[in-house]
Amino acid sequence: MNIIFKNRQSKIFSEMSQRKIDALLVSDPLSIFYFTGIHVNPMERLFALYFEKGETVLFANTLFCIKNAECSVVLYSDGINTADFLTAHILKQGTLGIDGMWPARFLIPLMKKNPAVNFVCGSECVDSLRGCKDAQEISLMKTAAAIADDCLQKAFNFIHDGVTEKEVASYIDSLFAKAGAEPSFETIVSFGKNAAAPHHVPDGTKPSRGDVVLIDLGCKKNGYCSDMTRTSFFLTAPKEVAQIHDIVRRANEYAKSIIKPGVALKDIDSAARNLIEEAGYGKNFTHRLGHFCGMADHEAGDVSQSSTLTAREGMIFSIEPGIYIEGKAGIRIEDLVLVTKDGCESLNKLDSHWHILG
Repeated sequence: MNIIFKNRQSKIFSEMSQRKIDALLVSDPLSIFYFTGIHVNPMERLFALYFEKGETVLFANTLFCIKNAECSVVLYSDGINTADFLTAHILKQGTLGIDGMWPARFLIPLMKKNPAVNFVCGSECVDSLRGCKDAQEISLMKTAAAIADDCLQKAFNFIHDGVTEKEVASYIDSLFAKAGAEPSFETIVSFGKNAAAPHHVPDGTKPSRGDVVLIDLGCKKNGYCSDMTRTSFFLTAPKEVAQIHDIVRRANEYAKSIIKPGVALKDIDSAARNLIEEAGYGKNFTHRLGHFCGMADHEAGDVSQSSTLTAREGMIFSIEPGIYIEGKAGIRIEDLVLVTKDGCESLNKLDSHWHILG
């Protein structure tokens, strides 16, 4: 067995034991890939990984191309009753953890057929492992981040009079393709007042003199994602908005400066939020400070006031403070950071100061 998958499967049983879970059923295709190296888009069909008593079993349809799985495989054909099929292979009593991704159309019939089984949410078992990246994952994410840095700089260089947000977004996506990557989410390009909407969808807007130019992009390369945001100005930088940019940049840098193992993620959020509030823009920082990233652009766990997590070595999450003024502008600066032994490392190296574009 591949040593990476062997270690991950071994660790999941430790996570289950800590939470007094006897068996675990995982349905998220990315998590199944994480443990087995098998990637399948099951669409509406059952596809699940089962852990019990040190054994790992993959339940898959005969239509799926399953080769070199790092576990046992049990196949089924179309037309069977999936609840009956699973009932024949899972524990008869005890506590069964189910990940939060599993559709109710599978879960509810299985619960009805197994009244002696205690069904609980077991997502934390997987989330705890995926939340801390190993050396290989870190290397892959650094590669994706480097591509993002390069493409965002090229996108800034591409900004010119008459160009539309849509055209810039398409250009960015073409750069990803040339790098052998794909967008990890829909690229955001916002000019002027459009940037006041954090998740603005690029349209036919063209930049005007003094507009902010906000670009939020990320790519997926070799199964792992990047995510970053930079904001600059078209032709000239209005003094007030440039000062807001400086506030956001300082909030980003201050939050990163306190990150180290053991620090509560909600305190990292507070560090940036308090700085912005003291500058008079607290009500304009309208979202959490960050989210986890890995095989998916947004993974379980976030950097927010409601987070109960503490930083652990190997975690990778975004730090993305923002100030949004409706009808005028929006400023956001985002980096992915890796929690290290005694601090953090920003995976994004592109300068975060504002620049004049065009």
